[in-house]
Amino acid sequence: MSFGRVVTAMVTPFDEQLQINWGQVETLVNYLIEEQQSDSLVICGTTGESPTLSEEEKLKLIELAVRVAGGRCKIIAGTGSNDTAHTIHFSQKVAKLGVDALLLVAPYYNRPSQEGLYQHFKAIAESVDVPCMLYNVPGRTGVNLDADTTVRLSHVPNIVATKDCSNTDQMTRILNNAAPGFLVYSGDDSATLPALSIGCEGIVSVASHVIGKEMQSMIKYYLEGHIKQAAELHRKLHPVFTGIFCAPSPAPIKHALALKGIQTGGVRLPLVRVSEQEGQFIQSLFE
Repeated sequence: MSFGRVVTAMVTPFDEQLQINWGQVETLVNYLIEEQQSDSLVICGTTGESPTLSEEEKLKLIELAVRVAGGRCKIIAGTGSNDTAHTIHFSQKVAKLGVDALLLVAPYYNRPSQEGLYQHFKAIAESVDVPCMLYNVPGRTGVNLDADTTVRLSHVPNIVATKDCSNTDQMTRILNNAAPGFLVYSGDDSATLPALSIGCEGIVSVASHVIGKEMQSMIKYYLEGHIKQAAELHRKLHPVFTGIFCAPSPAPIKHALALKGIQTGGVRLPLVRVSEQEGQFIQSLFE
């Protein structure tokens, strides 16, 4: 199955007390589908501040996103953790909510071996009957889910894709050797076009909160063979791709959304809002 070309890793809207703003969740889901042309949404991923959401909040948030999306886009729920047993328990709960897939981050902090990673993901995938997308983000987890292990996991029947934030060399090795139909998504906005050029399916994006339409246009140009136009649009969008990470995510993209009139509130500690200087820089990206 495909999750489309542009998958938005959705922020979690908060109110002034940093509680989930449930009404604004509905507004945001509709905005990302209708105005920013997201093909899929990741709910409760890193950009959604999953480390500081309770299990009860996550379940309610995922259920609401499924209901609001109403089949207009696919819903991918982040259920991974660094505890295999807990991930299985939570994934089984989420699988009952009507999601299209689960996003499983590589176990963080405890730094397992490649065999440990393989057994972790295999055990989770075999415990549920929904498709699973791996999530390799070495900069956050402290461990790289390497190409050989990803290829092994691609043969587990319901592991259908990976979001990889390493580099094009690793993604190329995965694409060369993975099971037929296994999809590779970049997790780095600025690598969207280079990733497409080596055969990746698309991007799991943060920038698509605010430039999703433009990213879809860039991808369409590339797929239709208009390489020069795609490259020009990539260069035009590049300051936004990189600029929205001027401070720990998702604080900058929440600020950018506010500039677009979409209020998603602040961020929960240990994250903090962008500074005044950072906010001015973010605003300059859209002038």
